[in-house]
Amino acid sequence: MANLSNFSSFSRTALKAVGRMDAPLLGATLLLLATSLINLYGIGDHARQLFDRQIILIGIGLIAMIGFSFFNYRYLKNHSMPATIIYLVMCGLLLLTLLNTSIRGSRAWIVFGGFTFEPSELTKLAFIILMAKYFSQRHIHINEFRHVVISGIYLAIPTSIILLQPDLGSAIMLGLIWAGMLLTAGINRRHLFLLVIIAVLIAYTGWAVALKPYQQERLAAFLDPYHDPTGVGYNIIQSKVAIGSGHWLGKGFGQGTQARLGFLPESQNDFAFAAWAEQFGLVGIAVLLGAVALTLYRISRIGERSGNNFSKLFSVGIIIFIASHAVINAGVNTGLVPVTGIPFPLLSYGGSHLLSVMIGIGIMQSIKRYG
Repeated sequence: MANLSNFSSFSRTALKAVGRMDAPLLGATLLLLATSLINLYGIGDHARQLFDRQIILIGIGLIAMIGFSFFNYRYLKNHSMPATIIYLVMCGLLLLTLLNTSIRGSRAWIVFGGFTFEPSELTKLAFIILMAKYFSQRHIHINEFRHVVISGIYLAIPTSIILLQPDLGSAIMLGLIWAGMLLTAGINRRHLFLLVIIAVLIAYTGWAVALKPYQQERLAAFLDPYHDPTGVGYNIIQSKVAIGSGHWLGKGFGQGTQARLGFLPESQNDFAFAAWAEQFGLVGIAVLLGAVALTLYRISRIGERSGNNFSKLFSVGIIIFIASHAVINAGVNTGLVPVTGIPFPLLSYGGSHLLSVMIGIGIMQSIKRYG
């Protein structure tokens, strides 16, 4: 009877804690997690093992989200040391990936047991925390160019390591997060113009010198996928076929032939959006993007209602993090953006990106809880 009473007391406490969360944000998050499981199960037998693993990963993600919703975010807001330590630890883990063997042409993972961990995903979250702390402390003096330079150095360290892996997509994500948070914090127009010029020069130099041959081939396939329809253009072509065949209502759950028969590559990850569109059509896409939009809206509302710059800047960073992944992944799947290997938030299979998003949402719930 005592155990039953303790369990009942724990259940009431847990329900009360969940009740303090932002309900629309929680609902949108759960809906996106459900799309991942539905999509994986509908892809076919070859994804059933991944389906079982995804259930475990989602469970870990939910525990992390709930745990961080209890964590008082003010500890990150009021103290510089935690943000710095988290950032340095993630940079250290990024360096460890360079010692591992290459997987699909990249050394972006740390392998342990039967799982692989991609530090670059949590590095994006660590960078958001660091930039939110840095800019919130210097909000009045952000017009001083030295702060742009210092924050740029914080960006350059993990970005340089990520490019050595190489992982161009994650490097671009970090750059977008930095630029978006810098603009939100407030930046002199002359400094902004200078940064745009530098970005153009870096992009041009990167294309001419730094890009690997396969990365240049991806860009060429984006411009003309039918130039090599059975080679570098294959993924984009099959993705377009899958999305187009979905029409308004889709072929039905588990009836997507492109994904189920293996014509659509990486249907569980990079091209999960196309697999979802094939099964559920334009209506399914509207539901998926609606859940993302609701997630972003609630994060923005929590940030706006917070009473400090750290919370507002952190919410901006998380919005850019989630939105850029969703837009770029959907763009890749529809042929509007070159293939980058960027997952769709909470839809694509995998634990590293899922965990980083769930922790970010958990911190937003903490901001809502503690104000």
